[in-house]
Amino acid sequence: MRLMANKTWSQQQLAKKLQADRPERAGWLSFEHRRLLIHAAKTALSAGLCWWLATRFGLHDGYWGAISAIIVLQSNFGSTITASRDRLLGTLIGAVFGFSFSFFGTLPWNYILAVLAAMTVCGLLGFRSSSRLAGVTITIVMLVQNATSHWTVALDRVGQVVLGIVVALLVSTLVFPDRARLRLRDGLAQEFLVLGAFFEAILQGFGGMPPANLATTREDALAFLRGNNELLEAARNEPSGGPGWREGLSMLAQFGRSIFDALVALEFAVQDSHDDKYVQQLEPALGRLAVDIRSGFHYLASCIHAWRFHVPPKEIDLEEDIAQLEARMEAVRHTGVQYSQAEILRAYAVQLHLKQIARLLRASRVETSRAIGEAQK
Repeated sequence: MRLMANKTWSQQQLAKKLQADRPERAGWLSFEHRRLLIHAAKTALSAGLCWWLATRFGLHDGYWGAISAIIVLQSNFGSTITASRDRLLGTLIGAVFGFSFSFFGTLPWNYILAVLAAMTVCGLLGFRSSSRLAGVTITIVMLVQNATSHWTVALDRVGQVVLGIVVALLVSTLVFPDRARLRLRDGLAQEFLVLGAFFEAILQGFGGMPPANLATTREDALAFLRGNNELLEAARNEPSGGPGWREGLSMLAQFGRSIFDALVALEFAVQDSHDDKYVQQLEPALGRLAVDIRSGFHYLASCIHAWRFHVPPKEIDLEEDIAQLEARMEAVRHTGVQYSQAEILRAYAVQLHLKQIARLLRASRVETSRAIGEAQK
């Protein structure tokens, strides 16, 4: 069975629109290079502001604020919030433990115990990302030679970190702001287009030889899943962008993972099917369902891009396709004695996976529409 090779005009428009929003090249400078330069400029601005503020107000060791700003300022606002939280918690815990253990015993034993205790507490409280930063702060408080007291060093350290975090958050918010949730929305739209390409590549190998791009499309889909999962974690820390944004994005990411797992199962199911004849008995119902699933991937990507899910796709009725396929399987069941058990089992496995993918696609649109509070049509 082969899927139709030509895209519809609406699918071509969607692909062009997504490419325009995330172009590979803009003149001589690619989009990723521009993002890299903007991030570098924002980081340099944050570090410079921290240093200027520290010298302006006579703060000791002003470079710590600049270092903190460089560390916490990430490529998007959500990731900056996450890094800021981890650094602030680690600094506070390290300052408290470093100052407290400076009164117990002598170096190096009190220092070793302080690092051990702080990292253990961070782990038990679920602040694993902050544990190393706590150890760094303890090292500065207890080991850096300074004429002032350990308490003063701890306070200076916390103050400088807070300064770096505040400046980084302000720059991330006000200067060329980059929201993780917006990048995730476009990333999910691209993800479903790639999942659709993976689906097409799998079915091109059903009843024939697997296409050369099968492994590539699988890796592309997996890369999108991983990248969007990282963006989702960052987006959860951002202020809400409207009703149901977090719920909708989380739901789509979860459905994307489920569909990818179903596609991998379908890939295994179609292996060694190049000589199968029984599956031809299921046409045209099986082919119609496959074509509508392919169109469903593109339609869902367009819904994500527009962030509108309540309008059912025209000329695509996946439940009706499933019903017709089940009726066709029932009609040809008596012919199974003419074929090998292996190809009959493959045909049943393929139709089961196709039905699962179709229902996941439909549920992705319907459940996301409910999550963001759209009026159903």
